[in-house]
Formats: sequence, structure tokens, C-alpha cells
Amino acid sequence: MALDLAFELMMLLTAGSALLVSAWLFWRAQSQHSMKALAGFGIMMALWCCGHVAIFYGKTGLGNALILANPLMPTFFLDFAIGFVNQGPAQRPWLSRLARHRALLYIAALLVLGGSLLGEGGNVIAFGPFSHYFVFSGIGWFNIAYTIGVGIVAHALLLWGWKMHSGNRRRSIAAMFIAGAWGLLLASSFIFPSLGLHWYPWPMLLLPSYVVLLVYGVVRYQMLEVNAWANRALLWILMTLLVLGIIALFSSLAGPFGMQALANVPNWQLWLYSMLLLTLALALYQPVSKLVARLIYPGSQLNEQQLDSWQHHLAQAHDWPELSRIAEQLLGQQMGQSACVLLQPHTFVMPPVIGPCIICYYQPLKWQSSLQGFDDVTPSVRLTAEVFASLLTTRCSLLERSLQLAEAERTRLSDQHLVELGGLSAAMAHELRNPLNIISMASAGLEAERKAMIQAQLKRADRLISDMLTYSGNISVHRTPVPLASLLSSLRPQFDWHKTKFDCQIADNVLILADTYRLQQVLVNLIDNALSFVRNQENGVICITAGEGPQANRIIRVHNNGPAIAPDMLAHLFRPFVSKRSGGSGLGLSIVRRIMDAHGGHITHRCDLGWPVTFELYFPEDHP
Repeated sequence: MALDLAFELMMLLTAGSALLVSAWLFWRAQSQHSMKALAGFGIMMALWCCGHVAIFYGKTGLGNALILANPLMPTFFLDFAIGFVNQGPAQRPWLSRLARHRALLYIAALLVLGGSLLGEGGNVIAFGPFSHYFVFSGIGWFNIAYTIGVGIVAHALLLWGWKMHSGNRRRSIAAMFIAGAWGLLLASSFIFPSLGLHWYPWPMLLLPSYVVLLVYGVVRYQMLEVNAWANRALLWILMTLLVLGIIALFSSLAGPFGMQALANVPNWQLWLYSMLLLTLALALYQPVSKLVARLIYPGSQLNEQQLDSWQHHLAQAHDWPELSRIAEQLLGQQMGQSACVLLQPHTFVMPPVIGPCIICYYQPLKWQSSLQGFDDVTPSVRLTAEVFASLLTTRCSLLERSLQLAEAERTRLSDQHLVELGGLSAAMAHELRNPLNIISMASAGLEAERKAMIQAQLKRADRLISDMLTYSGNISVHRTPVPLASLLSSLRPQFDWHKTKFDCQIADNVLILADTYRLQQVLVNLIDNALSFVRNQENGVICITAGEGPQANRIIRVHNNGPAIAPDMLAHLFRPFVSKRSGGSGLGLSIVRRIMDAHGGHITHRCDLGWPVTFELYFPEDHP
């Protein structure tokens, strides 16, 4: 092959590779400006190579213009370097300002290009195998000097970013330096004729590899499909080299070893031998493929048996904590390091995480997953995590449906039980209150001490009957804005505080969207319940606060400094007829929970707010 034709083919191949890679980057970049700038760099390299081809075919004006567009190449690369470095720990105000004024960089490059064209910064000469070859002259030397200067600034910025960053971004920067050194070595031969050295630019024949290596170095830790491409490319390169090596070995050894007939084999027979050797190479495909996979994707490997095992173990979970625990164990075993799994079946809030973590959350109509902290893991580990996250989201969807069915069945049985209990409670209330009234009237003539004792027990029995009727009855709510501070002030005289301090930290403008009567029932039950524990202790305090910020009109917290609730009571806290309160019916907290459920809210017990006991009431904005 003629040397000028070989040079032309390499320029066309470089241009084609750069355009394909740039188009792929534009497609994948989406909103990533730095990747778009890298795509612009590839386009300018393609145009630069096309300029050489244009000169070969006598289109001197077009070729000179494309080659003298040199400054735009490092300008695009500098734009990319600014966006790539100005992230995380390396983010700086001066880099952000430079990014905002990036247009000035392009204007400067265009001015240098315009000056080079007006000043005729290049000529076309003939030397060696080339009848047309571009050389710099006059102001063209400023053009090449400016190009080199911008490139140095870009790589200096990358060097600074390499010091500031860590993990995969640091590795990407190191890969860019290696690719840059390779590109400088290849392109340096281009200016030799401009210096009077009429040497054939052999290194430029390998120029197609530069743009591919540069882009691969940048995105290999960010896009898994790039690694898949590298896997296949490296595999076929190794196979081709294997075939060529075996052919060369047989050809070179045939003559010296007396196999002159083999050395004189016709070309068509060599092709036949090549096909046989290729068949041998295909037989070696599996071991070579595994070697390449370990080079490109070092780490764990996935197979169908592993996926079946994951599905089997995840299916054993019956609630969210158990599913999270099983998922963490499976993922940690596969990765060889600890990893967390967060499941958010209700509201999605991106929590701060340390280390690798899979977050599964429910959004309207479907479950989704997000990987956090996987930036510094190998591509195979990230791929493993993505596959595991996909299986986990499917299992979350199935578990949610299972829990919903179980909850629906529980609600049905509970409603049926309440209907039966309501009828029984109404009958018992009617039958019990008649004799209680008779006892009350009969005690009217007794001495004061004995009458007070009987009346106290009658009140206790009457309250138990009222609580049973409230708990078993149908609770309906009519929600209106209720001024919480005023409501608490009106309730305060109803209680015998007995030296207990009542601290109401509620602003006058706090409005709770609730049923006034039912909210009053809730607060009376909670305050009365708290008083029964703190009234007889020194420095007893009951404090009522609202939520912070936007939650002020949706959250009420009732604190007290009484004894903490025993751990064995927490699981049964809101069940009926469960109480350690002296003289209590065991229905107070159960009634509060039913009222909160009717509002579409909920009540929870907390001990992490600086108080031994806190009951938190949550009211939604809209009716469920």
C-alpha cells in the first residue's frame, strides 16, 4: 500500500471514529455539559483530520481552514476539564465563574483562527510520498503555540483536579493523562515538516486509537456499556492477534526448517490455513473470554443460579425490616463488603449514607431504586448492585401487595369485631347504668366520707362504660382549622394538676386541621394518662409542643417526665385493655389511635426527643 494512501486512510478512520464517539456522547450526555464539550472535542478532531484529506485532493482553502481551527480542539477540552473537575471536593467559585464565562474561551479561539486565515498561517508543500502536505508559516506559529498553551492549561487543571479528587474520578483523570501523552506522541510528528524535517509521520497512522482511548478513560467508570464495548473489542483484538501470530510463526519457520513447500504455499492456501487457525482460535474463545472479563470486570460474577438464590431468600421476608436485613446480608456476601439497604414504602426522602447503599422507594404507580455510594467500586460490583436492586424492587412490590391484603383482612375482622363489641357494649351500658343510678341515689343519705368513696367508684364505672362505647362505636370526623393554643387553654381547668407543671409551647397561630370534639378527646386522654404517672412525683412536667417549620400545623407532641415505658409494653401499647395505670380502663390510648386513624393520621410513641415519654400525633393536610 502506498504510504500517502495509508496516511489518508488513517485520517479518514480517525475522523470516522471521532464522529461516532461524539454522536454517542451527545446521545448519552443528556444534561451533562462536560460530556457534550468532550463530544465537541471529538468533532473538531474529525474536522482537523478531514482538513488533511481535503489538502490531499487539492482543496487547499478548505483544508487550511480546518487545520488552522486547531485552537478550538483544546478549547473544547478545557471546557470539558472545567466541568469534569469542578465537582465535589474540587468545586471552587473561580472554576464556577470560569464555567459561566466559557463563551470567552471560544471567542478567543475563533479570533486566533480568523487571524491565522487572514494572515495565511499555512502553506502546502510536497515531500516524500506526499504531493500535498500542510506546514505552518508566519502567524500559523502563533496558532500552534496558542493551541499548545490552551492544552497545557487544560492538563494543568486536570492535574490539580487529580490532587483534589479521589476514587473513580481520580482514576479517570489519570487515564486521561495517559491518553493525552499517547496523543501528544502521535501528533508530534505532524509538525516535523514545518520544522524542515521531511520525515514521514509514522506515529500519526495510530491516531485513530487516541480519541477512543481518551473517551474510554473518561467514561469507563460512569457508563457500564462502555466497559461492555471494551470487553468485546479487547476480545476480538486478542483473537485477531492470536491468528496473525500463528500464521506469522508458521511462515517464518517453514523455510529454515526445510519446509520449503510450506513457504511457497499460494496465497489462497494461506487463506485456507487462516480459516483453520481461526477455527482453533474459536475453540479458545471461552478461556480467553473469561480472562478478558476478569481484566475489564474484575470481581464477582453473576449467573442464573445466583439470581434464583437471591429470589428465594428475599421471598422469605414477611415485613420491611426483615426484607431489609435479608437484602443487606445477600448484597454484603456477594460484594465481599458491608452494604446497606434502605426501604421507603411511604415517603421518599434521600437520606445521607456512608458507603455503598441501595435505596428502594415507592413513587406513584411503581417502585424504584437508587444506588448511593457506588462511585468508587469496580464496574462489575456496580453491575451486581444494579441487578440486585432490580430484583429487590420487584420483591418490594410483591411484599407491599401482600401486606395490603393482610391489612385489608385485619381491617375486615376488626370492623366485624367492633360491630359485635358495639352491640354488646350498648346493651351492657343500658343494663349497668340503671343499677349504678340506684346505688348513687341510695348513697345520698350516707355520711360525707362514705358517700365520697361510693361516688368516686361510680364515676370510675361510668367512665369505663363511656370508654367502651367510644371505642366500639363508629368514629366520624368533621375537619376544620382548630386553634390549638386556645383549645389547650380551655382544657387546662378540667384537670387536677396537683403541683404538676403544665408547659404549653404552642404559638397562637398554630391551626390543626381536625375535628374539634375528637381532638379534645385525644388531648384529654393523653394529658390524663400522663398526669396519672407524674402527679405524685417531684418536679413533674407535662409539655405540649408542635412540629418545626412547615410541620407546625400537622404535628402535636405531648411530653412528660414520668417513668419510661417498659420495652415489653411497647408492642401492646395501643391495644385495648392493656394498661399499667392505676384505675385505668386500658382503652385510652386505643381510643386515641382510632380517632387518629379516622383523621387519616397516626400516633407514635417516641423516647428520642429528650423526654422519657413522648406521644406524637400526626395530622395529614388533606382528608384521606
